[in-house]
Amino acid sequence: MEPNSVFSNTVLEGRVALITGGGSGIGLEIASQFGKHGAKVAIMGRRQQVLDAAVSYLESHGVEAIGLQGDVRKKDDASRVVNTVVEQFGKLDILVNGAAGNFLVAAEDLSPNGFKTVLDIDALGTFTMSHAALQYLKKGGQGKSSLEGGVILNISTTLQYSAEWYQIHVSAAKAAVDSITRNLALEWGTDYGIRTNGIAPGPIADTPGRSKLLPEESGLSEKDVTPFVKIGEKWDIAMAAVYLTSDAGKFINGAILVVDGGQWLSKPRWISKEQIREFGRIVEKRSREPQSPSTAMKSKL
Repeated sequence: MEPNSVFSNTVLEGRVALITGGGSGIGLEIASQFGKHGAKVAIMGRRQQVLDAAVSYLESHGVEAIGLQGDVRKKDDASRVVNTVVEQFGKLDILVNGAAGNFLVAAEDLSPNGFKTVLDIDALGTFTMSHAALQYLKKGGQGKSSLEGGVILNISTTLQYSAEWYQIHVSAAKAAVDSITRNLALEWGTDYGIRTNGIAPGPIADTPGRSKLLPEESGLSEKDVTPFVKIGEKWDIAMAAVYLTSDAGKFINGAILVVDGGQWLSKPRWISKEQIREFGRIVEKRSREPQSPSTAMKSKL
């Protein structure tokens, strides 16, 4: 059962949001929660059948939604989709760049074209959609909202914070997305009052991306690949999105919020707490023992 939201169901009332990659997974959950908190939503994706099913799901939960087919990498598609949203709903306040590409592959087996494809979807797509939405986000968030401009929210990851096996293409792409987030926050925040932030999810259960990275055929469980913390839920990411796009986050700009339960900080425990305590007692006892002159001289040296 879905947890109760801590936000009022009107916290996004009057807002219009466009979510790329909104037909499934995290994007669809963000669209759902935006709608449940008062927003009108448009979802964008490449497969019309997926979009139609997602819109039906959203409408069954009382969300006013439309689905628009398009490729985030293509300037013409980006402009057409953004313009259609404004024609349908009258404005655009929030853009969520959630479209992404991912698959497991060893670096030596990854073709330059495969590398480029992921960079194009994640990084180029984020910039292309943001660029197309700029003209409307400059005017967004007016009236009832205290925001000066609209909001851009980029969905990233934590892979690029260190390194990840078989994910060189995604790590590079998401590092670029994080850089885009900070640079747009600086430029468009200063010039147009547009807030640009990011969310970096950890492993999230029941998503298309997760099924690609951990297929059933692998014989592996979540415990095998994430032994330190539990797996997150789509709801966790959606709640962070509601926070960052609402007036609750009106003074947050250029931030990348990690939502992974602390997993990216996790390291194997090389020694138990009991051993540490015993070592502490040994060291403390040794420090109280009298030292011979020769031992004391060596310690000073």
